[in-house]
Amino acid sequence: MQYIGLFNDSYPPIIDGVAITVQNYAKWMQFQGRDVCVVTPKAPDYTDTDPFPVYRYPSLPLINRKPYRLGFPDIDITFQSKLEKIPFTLVHAHCPFTSGLLALKIAKERKIPLVATFHTKYRDNFEQTIRSKKLVDLMVKELVHFYNQADEVWIPQESVEETLREYGYKGKLVVMNNGNDFCTDKHPDILKKEARAKLGIPDDETVLLYVGQLVWEKNLRLIIDALSKTENLKFRMYFVGTGYAENELKLLAENLQLSSFIKFPGLISDRQVLQDYYAAADLFLFPSLYDTWALVVREAAALYTPSIMLRKSTAAQDIKHQFNGFLIDENPEVLAKTLTELSGNKKLLREVGINAAGTLTKSWEKIVEEVCRRYDLLTK
Repeated sequence: MQYIGLFNDSYPPIIDGVAITVQNYAKWMQFQGRDVCVVTPKAPDYTDTDPFPVYRYPSLPLINRKPYRLGFPDIDITFQSKLEKIPFTLVHAHCPFTSGLLALKIAKERKIPLVATFHTKYRDNFEQTIRSKKLVDLMVKELVHFYNQADEVWIPQESVEETLREYGYKGKLVVMNNGNDFCTDKHPDILKKEARAKLGIPDDETVLLYVGQLVWEKNLRLIIDALSKTENLKFRMYFVGTGYAENELKLLAENLQLSSFIKFPGLISDRQVLQDYYAAADLFLFPSLYDTWALVVREAAALYTPSIMLRKSTAAQDIKHQFNGFLIDENPEVLAKTLTELSGNKKLLREVGINAAGTLTKSWEKIVEEVCRRYDLLTK
């Protein structure tokens, strides 16, 4: 046996785009006959049920970053003993922090390749909690040092290169897209009707959806501010997910007298239920300037739901206005006007949704085939 090790700081029950990516990498690698395992922090009161090994090390909750956890792999002798017995042939770090540093250590000690994917605008994370620019600059410098030690650095789309170059990384980059597990051949009208029936949503309501972390970095205030400015729009807005800003978002909605129109279903870990929310929606709202690549936009697209994104966002690289999505300026009045206009143009929504499904989605199976080809080139 020769194992591929996938290392990341988040993994179910913590759900985000990177965690879903790692889980699908492992799932489809095993399906293709590869020996693979995941290495990640422990989650309290959670038992792994994946058909591949998941090795976990001690962790503590991150303050103000619920539900994320800070891992401590070096203090667990039993975990270290297990790791030493795994015959890794390549390790892949999907995060540059504790899990990534552990992957780097293994790669150096065993003289095996290290792949590192740059998924997130980490400087934004640092600046959210650290007021010292010098300290933030130092942390970004350490981040670049980590990526400089990888045999290959991957990014999920071309536009992410600009961010990593701004951080100071000068090495080679490989674009490796992410996949989707919601692709369907079902007719969009039938899909939407069935999903709304399951969720108890009337056909005449405009359904708006956001899926992801409920954190201010995602620019979620823009959505609620815009909804408060809409006129004659019969809508229902769902914020699916959890995060440190959840209670403040609920309070904001209440203060703007939107509580009866805005719903917070919480984290939905059942992928079939989540699929129903995507399919039932008319529009997916993703105004983030923080994300480098938006898996949730692709998941929505797979179920014929187009997204509204910001023109200058890195994640909107593949969106062509009024073809496979909608692009707007970062302004609540503009978003409010766009929502009102699009709610009355079901034909356009349907056409753009179909184009989104045809241009923004690719199966995880195909993506992981390409991933394994890259791995094989590095391990020859």
